[in-house]
This record gives sequence, structure tokens and C-alpha cells, in this order.
Amino acid sequence: MKILSIFGTRPEAIKMAPVIKALENEAGIESLICVTAQHRDMLDQVLELFNIKPDYDLDIMTPNQNLIDLTTVCLKRLNEVLSDCIPDRVLVHGDTTTSFVAALACYYSKIPVAHIEAGLRTNNIYSPWPEEMNRRLTDTICDLHFAPTQKAKNNLLQNGIPETSIHITGNTVIDALLDISNRIEKKKDLVQSINTEILTLINEKKTILVTGHRRENFGNAFEEICRALVIIADRTDVQIIYPVHLNPNVQEPVTRILSGHTNIHLVQPQNYLNFVYLMIHSFFIITDSGGIQEEAPALGKPVLVLRDVTERTEGLDAGTIKLVGADKNNITDEAFKLLDDKLTYKTMSNAHNPYGDGQASSRIMEKLISEH
Repeated sequence: MKILSIFGTRPEAIKMAPVIKALENEAGIESLICVTAQHRDMLDQVLELFNIKPDYDLDIMTPNQNLIDLTTVCLKRLNEVLSDCIPDRVLVHGDTTTSFVAALACYYSKIPVAHIEAGLRTNNIYSPWPEEMNRRLTDTICDLHFAPTQKAKNNLLQNGIPETSIHITGNTVIDALLDISNRIEKKKDLVQSINTEILTLINEKKTILVTGHRRENFGNAFEEICRALVIIADRTDVQIIYPVHLNPNVQEPVTRILSGHTNIHLVQPQNYLNFVYLMIHSFFIITDSGGIQEEAPALGKPVLVLRDVTERTEGLDAGTIKLVGADKNNITDEAFKLLDDKLTYKTMSNAHNPYGDGQASSRIMEKLISEH
């Protein structure tokens, strides 16, 4: 059986890595990999860490690329790949434009597609945008749906997806995270490859790790977030480490408002190894990332989410995350609670991670083999 895995961004690569490694070790499966490189530099870091070598690298990223350009280029190039390798099945992941367009290209070529991390929903097509519609359309096309949780399965059922096509697996990001965190713990040579700047930043202060990149926060919302971070960083017992996304809509306000503050360290986007190290050594995390909402609880780290809604509602129910939006007062109030109220911190830190046990990729493999 020939299986082609298609992805284009760093988060997809992290979450697909355990599945790709499982495919490589399975007799009777020819595993091929196509990356669109929707995010070039950040993607390459993950490929290197997990020793993944793409068979097709479309390298479609261009400066200031809009969604229409990305979609049309991606569709044309993926059609060429499908015509060349003619896979028996394609795997896509999550909610990126690459995933949706890959599913569409497969539909036009009548190639079956499996969707890993299927069924996430906010039920608002503009939040997150374009991810919510990307995953809905992808789910509609796919014939196999690997849902990370029962809630995700329920969402698919409500959308009319046949129950026989849905399989609860847990989230593959936990597989990847546990792999890397164990390697950091057990292999001193791996720690030696961590960025020296990152190693030297960790000190006795409570470290707050910050990330932000969502399109819906571009503009005034990002400025409000930055002003909240300044207020938090004015405390003498904390420091903020912020790997700043390369998008100019992020770089400009972050650099203008946060540069020069003694307790705020603006660093380049980090590879996954460095980032896991930062998560391990953080006190809590402030982010608008979806993946971090799943990863951080596995390490016992509370998460304040810079969004008004989340498709990862299991974390809300479990108490591992809290929505603070882009409101300066909300962000600072909840941050100070975690810093000053030991019970609040302990409750979030010890809450059960609802996203899996590190065996998701094994469950996906079993189902792929049985379906063939």
C-alpha cells in the first residue's frame, strides 16, 4: 500500500512526525512525504529534528502571500504530485490551507483521504480564520476521520459524518511531545544542541512563555496583548520569553511595544527541541496557538489562551486552559492569579490532560492497515 502524507506547516510536521515514523516501520507500506512548505523555515527545523526527508518539496511560500494565491498554487502543484506518485491513500492533518487543498486535489483525482485531528470545531467560520472552514471542508471530503477526543467525534456526527468512518485515537502531538521531552531528559547530547541563548535565559525568576500568530489578532488586538505583557513584566519576580513569529503583522507591534523591557526577552522563532525545553522550564504559557493548548497540560503547565473561543473545549472542561481573549485587563488579571494564588496554579497544573496518552500514532496505524 502506497501512502502519501501531505503537510506544510511546523505544527502539522510535529503532529505528523509520529505517524510518519510508524509508517516507516511498517512492512508492506510504501510511505511517501510531500511538504508544501507553507511555512518554510519553521517547517525545516521540525523535519531535521525528526529526521524526516520529503519525497516532494513544493516550496510554495512567498513573501506577503495571501490565501487565494496560496490556495491556487497549492492546488496546481499538489495535482502534479498526485499524478506522479498515484498513492492508494493520502493523509492530511488538522486545519491548514495545505490540508484542505490536498483533500480537494485528492477528491478531484478520486483518491481516498484520511484526516488526522478531525472534528475540531468552534462553529464560527471566521474564528479561527481560515482554519475553521478548512477543517470543515476537509472533513467533508475525507472517508477516514481520526478524532483526537470524544468531543471531536461528536462534532463529526453532528455534521453528518458516518460513525463507521470515525475513530478516536488521542492526539499525535502528545506522542511527539513525550518523545522529545524524554530525549531531553535522557540524552545529554540532545540538551547540548539546544540554543545557548535559551539555556542562559532560564533563571530563578518565574518564566512566562508567550507565543502569538493568529490572523484574527492582527492589528489592535495584538497591541492590547503587548500592553498586557508590559504590565506583567513590570513585576520583579517574572520574566517573559517570547519567540516572535516571523509575520510582519506580529513583528511590528511586538518589536515596537516590547523591545527594551528588562524582563521581556524577544527571541527568534525556536525549533521544536528548543521550544519543548522552554515549555518544560516555564511557569505558565500565554498563547493563541492551538497545539500548545494540547501540549502544555501534558507537562503540567497552565495555559492562558489569547482567543475568545477555542475548538479545544476539552481543555476548558478539564481546567487546563483559560480563555482570556485579547483584553488587557483579562490577561493581566488571570496572569496575576497564576503568579500569586497557589491554589489556582495547582488546580490548573494538576488537571488531567484530555488529549491522549502518547499512543495515537499506533492506533492510527492499526486502522490504516485494517482498512486496506
